[in-house]
Amino acid sequence: MSRQRIWDLPTRLFHWSLVGAIIVAVVTGKIGGNWIEWHGRSGLFILGLIIFRVIWGFIGSPTARFANFVRGPRAIKAYLKGEWQGIGHNPLGALAVLGLLGLTAVQVFSGLFANDDIAFAGPLAPLVSSELSGRITGAHVWLFNGLLAVAGLHVAAIVFYARVKKTNLVLPMVTGYQALNEGTPVVPHHRHSFALRLAAFVAASAIASAGVYAAAGGFIDQPAPPPVEHQTAPAW
Repeated sequence: MSRQRIWDLPTRLFHWSLVGAIIVAVVTGKIGGNWIEWHGRSGLFILGLIIFRVIWGFIGSPTARFANFVRGPRAIKAYLKGEWQGIGHNPLGALAVLGLLGLTAVQVFSGLFANDDIAFAGPLAPLVSSELSGRITGAHVWLFNGLLAVAGLHVAAIVFYARVKKTNLVLPMVTGYQALNEGTPVVPHHRHSFALRLAAFVAASAIASAGVYAAAGGFIDQPAPPPVEHQTAPAW
């Protein structure tokens, strides 16, 4: 049995950063109070990660690209029959990845317009009416439970593969390498020079940062603070 490097460093950094950020968002959202500010910050960080991953899905290494792991019904059917062989995400895993990314993106986007009228208002909440912001807040809370359910299914799938199929899905996301069975097709991990890969990473990071800046209200004209009234000292 041989092994091959399948996950590049940016993909692994994205994965574990997303795990940590979601945990922070869940904990701070549940605690509330003064921690709600960190809930919003973690949401913006998650948004940046999602933007980066979408871009990396087009310009990253072969196994990170959507075109190489998002497959049609025929591949899913072959996988269910045990006839599919490959590296990286399997056909069902690819659907799970898309679902988790999509649901997380919707959850974060709704948080940008949420407003609890107490301690938190999303950075883009001023762009919508208070009534619409209230509806979005309700959807944000409802989607939160859905996101937890999907994350739970993701963890359950990892445990199932480890216990039943004797396949460790966590270790390759740590080391980048996956053990290959005989007959598994080998995919070149890198097709470009290090300089080009570095440029792609910098470009994706810059676009993600710009997206976070915009989502944080960076391009919205903030109202000027009210003028400070200076009182003239009384003449004695």
